[in-house]
This record gives sequence, structure tokens and C-alpha cells, in this order.
Amino acid sequence: MRSVLPWITALVIVIADRVTKNLLMDRLEPGGWVEVLPGFAVTHVHNPGIAFSLFADGGPLTRVILHLVIFTSVVIIAAMLVRHAHGSRLAGVAFGLILGGAVGNLIDRVLYGWVIDFVHLWARVGGRTLSWPDFNVADASITCGAIVLIISEIRSGRGKEDDAPDPD
Repeated sequence: MRSVLPWITALVIVIADRVTKNLLMDRLEPGGWVEVLPGFAVTHVHNPGIAFSLFADGGPLTRVILHLVIFTSVVIIAAMLVRHAHGSRLAGVAFGLILGGAVGNLIDRVLYGWVIDFVHLWARVGGRTLSWPDFNVADASITCGAIVLIISEIRSGRGKEDDAPDPD
């Protein structure tokens, strides 16, 4: 079951990402904004860049390079999953989350040339509004996967003796 869990996790994330983005596209025009709760809105944003809209203003060559880098990353993540995720369920889930998120956003890039973002969080502090960049299920999955992978690595190191020589 351990060897299948990461792939199932990735598949669930890709499906959840596609379903949420398709629902959004059917119900909200690009640039639309619906406040759900104070500090949380559903938006419809096209992000041609990467995280935090980096490289969004790049030309066609930038887009081709981004696609190649992201595709290469997906292949590397899948290879890491095959090689390293068998030892721990937690690491397997982490790799599955990261892979599913990367594939979800890659699908957007191939289909549209941008990533569809729709979660917008903000807080009003003093007289200012602090806002987090819009994101989607795939982005959240990649972030959670990275956090879970760090936790998995910390847990796997627990109980092992330090290999460093004693300085005395």
C-alpha cells in the first residue's frame, strides 16, 4: 500500500484541482471577486508567472522556459517519489501532494498558458490591508507537501545517534 499511496494522493490532488478550477471558470468571470468571509474571497485570476506572479511579465521565451522547467520538475519529483517514498507513509504522502500540485498547475499552463488562482486571503491591520497572493488547490498542495516532507525528515532523524565525532 505504501508504494501506491503517493500516486493515489497525487491523483486526488489533480482531480480536486481540476474540479475546483472548472467550477470557478463556470461561475465567475476573470477578474471576479466574491467575498465569502471577512479575510477570505473567491477570485478568478490568471497568473502567467510562477509563485507570487514572478516572471509574469516575461515574453514567449520566458513562458517556454517556465514550461520546460516545470515539466522537468514534475519528472524529477516523480523520480524522487519512486526512489525515496517507500520508506515512510508520511514521505509518500508529501511527495504525492507535491507531485499532484505540480501536475495540476502544469495542466493549466499547457491548456491556457497561465495558472488559474482563486483563493484570496487578507487581513486589515491598523489602517492597512495585508494581502496574500492568490493561490489554488495545487499551490496549497505543494506548500503542504513541502511542510509534511520536512516533518517526515525530522521524524526520520529522531532516535538516531549523531554521526559527528565527539569534540572532546
